[in-house]
Amino acid sequence: MGRGKKPLLENVEIKKIAAEGKSIAYIDEKILFVPNTVPGDVVDVQVTRKRKSFLEGFVVKTHKLSELRTPPFCPHFGICGGCKWQNLPYEMQLQFKQQEVIDNLERIGKMELQNIFPILGSALTTLYRNKLEFTFSNKRFLTREEIGQEMDIERTPALGFHVPGLFDKVVDIDTCYLQGGFSNEIRNFIKEYALIHRLEFFNIRNQEGFLRTLIIRTSSTGEIMVVLAFFHEDREKREALLDALQQEFPQISSLMYVINGKANDTLTDQEIICYKGKDHIFEEMEGLKFKIGPKSFYQTNSGQAYNLYSRTRELAGLTGKEIVYDLYTGTGTIANFVAKKAEKVIGIEYVPEAIEDAKINSAINGITNTTFYAGDMKDVLNEDFIAAHGHPDVIITDPPRAGMHPDVVATILKAAPDRIVYVSCNSATQARDLHLMDNQYKVMAVQSVDMFPHTHHVENIVLLHKR
Repeated sequence: MGRGKKPLLENVEIKKIAAEGKSIAYIDEKILFVPNTVPGDVVDVQVTRKRKSFLEGFVVKTHKLSELRTPPFCPHFGICGGCKWQNLPYEMQLQFKQQEVIDNLERIGKMELQNIFPILGSALTTLYRNKLEFTFSNKRFLTREEIGQEMDIERTPALGFHVPGLFDKVVDIDTCYLQGGFSNEIRNFIKEYALIHRLEFFNIRNQEGFLRTLIIRTSSTGEIMVVLAFFHEDREKREALLDALQQEFPQISSLMYVINGKANDTLTDQEIICYKGKDHIFEEMEGLKFKIGPKSFYQTNSGQAYNLYSRTRELAGLTGKEIVYDLYTGTGTIANFVAKKAEKVIGIEYVPEAIEDAKINSAINGITNTTFYAGDMKDVLNEDFIAAHGHPDVIITDPPRAGMHPDVVATILKAAPDRIVYVSCNSATQARDLHLMDNQYKVMAVQSVDMFPHTHHVENIVLLHKR
């Protein structure tokens, strides 16, 4: 099959779940990736991409639905791309996630595994997120079905999520089942207000408009933070919208805004201004309070964050006498959480603002045995640093999805702690890093934690002991 005309494949049986939430079938010894399907479905597939070893496509007709299916609960399923596994029973989702972790550790890491604990599922499978980011668009995304209709369809403005793989397409969201705490009501009020008062929704491709993005954060303490991003300043319109929002939702404890005229939506380099209330909210875990600012990282499933950090602390085997290094500490959540079980904890993080939050989090909780340092991990964590701060008995590392820089792995190996607890949101890069440590460390336990029901994402903890 060449790379010319893309065929329509009929009566394709979906065989298994693959990485990144896609399902696969086999066509002429090639793998065919098909989204929004489950094993046992029989479908016709329009191929959209052809390569030497694989194909990609979408379903145009369904002949048979798998007995494994469960009805999706969200009307936006299959369009916004946020919860790709709604059509799978939750117990089956957990099985696939755990198997993917094991496959990656064995295939990529070439690790000999033991003590593989059952994956910890989430008590909440809807309304579990404490943070969502929405995008304004002057023209909502039209589905293939709408485009196929022989009639003009009005391209009304949208406030919702980006279509996967299409930077300038936004699905208009009415109800999102990921976040509670007035999230849907706040978003829909802002949209309705903007339409009534003829505020310009952003044109992503042309980079013009007024309303750009919306962030809503909620917390287990019941607090709400709203951050509205505007493309340019218009004080009269901005203040009128923010005042209306605050009056309609007095529950908002932190109302903030930012003027972002850049070419991208990232706010880490922007000044975010507090308009009403506080410039932060608080999360709480095991009696500890954690200050969350508009730029702070905090695990987006508060309930599962507790399970993740509890298991991390348990697997570290702390007795109160250990020096612990917490790498990629962020706002110091893990460092402060384990501090009462250690002699001292040293946290290292690239983002200076996060380190300041980490220090504040220690202070407000009366924790005195933590120290935090900001800088690039591969530059900060070196032999001189270890000599100055003490040899680590335990290293806890929770890097971003890309994993650890080889220099960081090399320094960890030189430090030679008795135990390493590696927390990861990407078991593939985790496996790659573990393979680099295999000569000096062996895997003693594996614990997966499902932070994101109805998605393919999964957190994984691996305990290593020095050989």
